[in-house]
Amino acid sequence: MTEPLEAAARAAGVGPRLKVALEYGPIVAFVIGYLVVREERYTLGGREWDGFVLLVGGFVPLVLASGLAMWRLSGRISPIQVLTLVIMALSGGLTVGFNDERYFKMRTTVVCLTLSAILWVGLARGQAWLEGVMGGMVALSQEGWTYLTRRFAAVLLVLAAANEAVWRNFSTDVWVAYDTFVMPTALFGYLALSIRRARALGTSDLARTSAPP
Repeated sequence: MTEPLEAAARAAGVGPRLKVALEYGPIVAFVIGYLVVREERYTLGGREWDGFVLLVGGFVPLVLASGLAMWRLSGRISPIQVLTLVIMALSGGLTVGFNDERYFKMRTTVVCLTLSAILWVGLARGQAWLEGVMGGMVALSQEGWTYLTRRFAAVLLVLAAANEAVWRNFSTDVWVAYDTFVMPTALFGYLALSIRRARALGTSDLARTSAPP
């Protein structure tokens, strides 16, 4: 199995502060930027632009740059991260190209559905691919990883449906709050509870054999 990303980051000397800055800095910048431009419209190149669309045009390159910096520093990037960045770039390009914020709002749905489908394919092949991403964070038995992967794949479907319901039926203010705060909190809370249950299924053989005698 390849080295977990968390371990690779630590081995490369990427400290927790830098890691947090690279992962959450763009999100903080997005929220602050949204509060500034949320009710603004701008005329550029003879075309009228919604402030949110221009914000996306700046946010997406920032996210891509942060992902690239993390990859260069740690020397590792997971397939899930690559997929997320590709979808981010495509949705951002469509949003700016068509001057339509709906493409960016649908990004969350596409990411959740795609990741869920990938995890289900792995499970159908008898493989818990989530272990390759989270193996450096928690030690679980193979049964535990299968359980956690199944739970994670299922909740991604729920989050995809929830995102569609929110952006189609509520204001952009509500969607930004949901996408930035509510959804990540719900996801990590659910994941934490699922990890507790998965741990009850036993720690991994690797963790047991690597323990000092």
